[in-house]
Amino acid sequence: MGLGVGIVGLPNIGKSTTFNALTKAQNAESANYPFCTIEPNKAIVPVPDDRLNELAKIVNPERIQYSTVDFVDIAGLVKGASTGEGLGNQFLSNIREVEVILHMVRCFEDDNITHVEGKIDPLRDIEIIESELIFADIQQLDKKVDKLFRTSKADKSVRAAHEFSLELKAHLDDIKPVSTFAKKDDPMFEELDRELRFLSNKEIIYGANVDEDSLLQDNDFVTKVKAHAKEVGAEVIVLCAKIEEELCGLEEEEAQEFLADLGIEESGLNKIIHTAFAKLNLISYFTAGVMEVRAWTISKGWKAPKSASVIHNDFEKGFIRAEVIAYEDFVTCKGENNAKDAGKMRLEGKDYIVNDGDVMHFRFNV
Repeated sequence: MGLGVGIVGLPNIGKSTTFNALTKAQNAESANYPFCTIEPNKAIVPVPDDRLNELAKIVNPERIQYSTVDFVDIAGLVKGASTGEGLGNQFLSNIREVEVILHMVRCFEDDNITHVEGKIDPLRDIEIIESELIFADIQQLDKKVDKLFRTSKADKSVRAAHEFSLELKAHLDDIKPVSTFAKKDDPMFEELDRELRFLSNKEIIYGANVDEDSLLQDNDFVTKVKAHAKEVGAEVIVLCAKIEEELCGLEEEEAQEFLADLGIEESGLNKIIHTAFAKLNLISYFTAGVMEVRAWTISKGWKAPKSASVIHNDFEKGFIRAEVIAYEDFVTCKGENNAKDAGKMRLEGKDYIVNDGDVMHFRFNV
């Protein structure tokens, strides 16, 4: 699915290192100077899901296919990006194409790694980035307001849209993000957002990049980031990007032992992937056969015919019914046949809303 997460932040805060670890491939250059990333690096990242492994133990397939999330490593923004500073306009346009922002924030001291603002202050860094997103939205909206004003002279029906846009502009002029605008449920807002793709309306996940000593006990920087995130209704994931990158070179069992030695149950990157998947409003259903056990990515709330279309469009066009076994029932019964015998298979029609973890077969005719 064409939904993505953009990794943003000031230069030299660990974005590309995090991206390298996420993709488990060193295809984003990391260097101790600003703007070492110019073209956005893109990667498709599998979503870790132990349920697939459990299904595979029962079915013994030739391969396992996971759901995925698209991540984009966007070059470092700086103060003034909305007016073109540091190639800002190019970078901001890259953010416009994603649905969720992973805002990496530096929460560690290291004299060997320069900071573009001279000292470590995560709240200042957050304000710089998020103000630039607002300034960029103001620029976009100004153009739209001017266009609506010219059109409204000849078309009275456009006046309401023009007045609504002025309300939103006044909100932004107070340096408030679009996400806090009171009239977001208005159809006129939905139309504006669909056209302009407001940067400050996107879901944000804060990635607090710390040193190893702060993984188990939050340092003062992380505490401040978490307090800010609570105020704006965002999530914070604490990670050490350097350690996460080191984990990439280890086998899965070695990586788990390494995390256990650190006293960590789950890597920060896995938390990021799972959180991003949820923020994108995505879920997975499964197919389980001898050829493959596979997770299929759909949007939460999709009905069975639409969900079938991710396998093949013909499945939606000729949809007859869906055969559904809940994941827990499939595992408890140790397979499809036993689940059928136990009465755990359901036949569902066109109005069935697919649940996360459903094991499904589709019947269709075209």
